[in-house]
Parts: sequence; C-alpha cells; structure tokens
Amino acid sequence: MIYLNFTDLNEETQERLLANSKEDIKEKYGKDIMDYATKHSANLDKMLDEEALRNLYSYTYVFNI
Repeated sequence: MIYLNFTDLNEETQERLLANSKEDIKEKYGKDIMDYATKHSANLDKMLDEEALRNLYSYTYVFNI
C-alpha cells in the first residue's frame, strides 16, 4: 500500500485541492468565519486559507493508477 499526503502531490493538484477545500469551508462555515473575522478585525482571506489547509487533512485521497 502506498501512503501519500498533500505535500507529495504536484503543485497544480495542490492548488486545485486547496481551491476545492476553500469552497467547502465557505459553504459550511462561511457566515461563522465572516462574523468572527469582523468581530476580531482579522483578515478573512487568511482565515479561509488556514481553515482550507486544515480541512485538507479530513479528505480521503483516491488515486487511479
């Protein structure tokens, strides 16, 4: 069995997965993150990026070889 993680993937794939993850976060927690960022004067884009990276580790990767 081969185990890969996010950093083992090429840059294009990483960017695509990160964009998908960011969209997932916006759908699930967008309003909560926006409220938190507004209340604490935080950078919304930076928060979304950080949460998207955390979210990537909840994904199950399937590869067809």
